[in-house]
Amino acid sequence: MFPKPYQNLVPNTAEFERLPLVKATGFREYDARWLFPDEVNLLGMEAVGLGLTKLMRDRGVPLRIVVGHDFRSYSSAIKAALITGLLAGGAEVHDIGLALSPMAYFAQFELDVEGVAMVTASHNDNGWTGIKMGIDRPLTFAPEDMSRLKEIVMNADFGPNEGGGRYIYVSDLAERYMADLLRHPKFERKMKVVVSCGNGTAAAFAPHVLSKLDCEVVPLNCDLDHSFPAHNPNPEDLAMLNATRDAVLEHKADLALVFDGDGDRCGVVDNRGEAIFADKVGVMLARDISALNKDAHFVVDVKSTGLFQTDPVLAQNGAKTAYWKTGHSYIKRYSHEHGALVGFEKSGHFFFNKPIGRGYDDGLVSAIAVLDMLERNLDKTLAELKDALPKTWQSPTMSPHCDDETKYGVVDRVVKHFEEVVERGKTLAGQKVRELITVNGIRIVLDDGTWGLVRASSNKPELVVVVESPTSEANMRAIFAEIDKELAKHPEVGEYNQKI
Repeated sequence: MFPKPYQNLVPNTAEFERLPLVKATGFREYDARWLFPDEVNLLGMEAVGLGLTKLMRDRGVPLRIVVGHDFRSYSSAIKAALITGLLAGGAEVHDIGLALSPMAYFAQFELDVEGVAMVTASHNDNGWTGIKMGIDRPLTFAPEDMSRLKEIVMNADFGPNEGGGRYIYVSDLAERYMADLLRHPKFERKMKVVVSCGNGTAAAFAPHVLSKLDCEVVPLNCDLDHSFPAHNPNPEDLAMLNATRDAVLEHKADLALVFDGDGDRCGVVDNRGEAIFADKVGVMLARDISALNKDAHFVVDVKSTGLFQTDPVLAQNGAKTAYWKTGHSYIKRYSHEHGALVGFEKSGHFFFNKPIGRGYDDGLVSAIAVLDMLERNLDKTLAELKDALPKTWQSPTMSPHCDDETKYGVVDRVVKHFEEVVERGKTLAGQKVRELITVNGIRIVLDDGTWGLVRASSNKPELVVVVESPTSEANMRAIFAEIDKELAKHPEVGEYNQKI
């Protein structure tokens, strides 16, 4: 009988080597993230594998699953432990080796396999590991799936050990994935593209695919190095964006495409070296796509710009946009279930459904969509397309530290505070409040369209704060000051990773 996981084992002890360690907080809203080895050990990952097979069996899903790993020094070992648990639980495991997350999602379709478990820490700093999981392609787990998996694993409720697992190593999946992308016609417009990968997993694939599509590729930090010597591979981090800006200006490139650690997100820097936040890229793509698809339906997360609802070009094209919960799993599921043509998330997860894509987030598919937009606007630079959007003043995503055990309670109290402000008829930042959107934390919308968001991060011990104003930088800073003042009242809230 496999032992019940502990939450407080210490590395370099006998107990750590013979008992499973799984910290319960690692089971997040829609995927799993742990610090390794402080919050999970290899036996703990075996327990997760056993739990995943139990969940699939309970749901009546055939025990067939794709497994891959990102480029971290420990990811291969983590994956091997996970596979041991999956095999012990009776699963047929299709190991695709080193992979991007979208390669694993592609493999579900290519290999006709129901499940996926991608070992990745995504854009998190070194020391983190995790799993992106799904058993209903192209979807990944919803909160109820994660809650049930957590319950199974933490209680060692694995049922009888049926065995009978089967291991299949798929040696050519990477080539098949890239060949699928390369069915896209080569670009006729000559474009010099900085491909910025932060030494992460995308470096093994993105430069090759884009060069084969006849882009002139300028590689930036495209040597695989799991120490990430230049900066963390996160298209939202200013260090990565600043390095990319410098490369664009040095090489006089038409744009830069910036990939995160597991390749499911793509950031964009224009020909002036200016980063375009992913939600603004989404508006640009929505303009382009809705011109070809009348009355297109889009969905975006609550961190995203208000332009999706106010942009006159989108209105002229008959486009409709819904706001939904932040998180790649939420937006993916909403766009799939509601027939949205594309789902856009501010962090850079884009979900292109048929006829453009298969519904999962793939940074290279997003990159190709940006290049398609330029191909259809031969007389415009990327900066000119961006400048054609109505002006707004927008912050980057700001993340003050807040422990996993307390962050949701803090957000609940913040929501209550601002609801009481509105109930008492008070103003914020010198304006009346037009709307409070509480589908995911709280988005405070003022009379002039200025808004600010506070929510709990789904995958790290921190809060998320974003602000924007369509009228002035001063109003953007004013709504941030209101939010920052409220957060300062809560001792559980720590330092920001970056701040306007």
